[in-house]
Amino acid sequence: MGHLVPRRMKARRVTRQRGIILKSTREIELMRGASRVVHAVLSRMKELVAPGVTTAELNTEAERVIAEAGGIALFKGVENPQAEFPFPAALCTSVNETLVHGLPDDRKLLEGDIVSIDCGVQLSGYCGDSATTIAVGEVSDEVRTLMSVTQRALDLAIEMMRPGRLWSEIAAPMQELVEAEELSVVRDFVGHGIGREMHEEPKVPNYWDGRQTWMDFELLPGMVLAIEPMVNLGTRRVDYDGPGRWGVVTKDGKYAAHYEHTIAVVDGGCDVLTDGR
Repeated sequence: MGHLVPRRMKARRVTRQRGIILKSTREIELMRGASRVVHAVLSRMKELVAPGVTTAELNTEAERVIAEAGGIALFKGVENPQAEFPFPAALCTSVNETLVHGLPDDRKLLEGDIVSIDCGVQLSGYCGDSATTIAVGEVSDEVRTLMSVTQRALDLAIEMMRPGRLWSEIAAPMQELVEAEELSVVRDFVGHGIGREMHEEPKVPNYWDGRQTWMDFELLPGMVLAIEPMVNLGTRRVDYDGPGRWGVVTKDGKYAAHYEHTIAVVDGGCDVLTDGR
């Protein structure tokens, strides 16, 4: 689940701490267990998404998969100062121009739609969080490009993650990759640390702004991060116009895509926990 960027914070020097909780090998394996359930949910969603299916039906199936695995749906009951009520579902189902936090409902998916599905699970006290964007039948070439570029931005981050690297050294190339295709990286929402809680320090932007040096950090073994590029076909600007002020939509009504993995920083590189292994 995307983390809202704090609006007012003073710039500060890059630090090795900032409240970041490093995980042991045992804790990372426990997080992998939760992440396997998330992967199972998203795999099932890829099987089910089709014209005529409702996002409420997708959520019902996700809740069944999570319950059978003994997990807890992380998103249910989450509060947001922008919203009118706690989040009521296990999935965020964000269709077309909805960027994130879309509420499952009785709307039927149509040929040419895309749906970004975000799922978080807690199991044995630890969390996993992942998202993917799924085409409903055949979509336009520009939408296929949107999906491909957003996935590539996540893949690039995974390729570059290793101990000792500053996050800014990864976020800037992610932004460059997206903008080279004349797409835009969302600024209002970023990735996050994750562990026993779904949202932990640090905030993990998918872009780099040299004026926000307070958001930079050094990658260290034992960090676990939810990396989640969110990319729009048009403007990067968004509105909070969804039902109950949950769903976040693009300002110009153009499509948006969202991909996410929970990733541990380990000696020599990184370990993707939500890839199903």
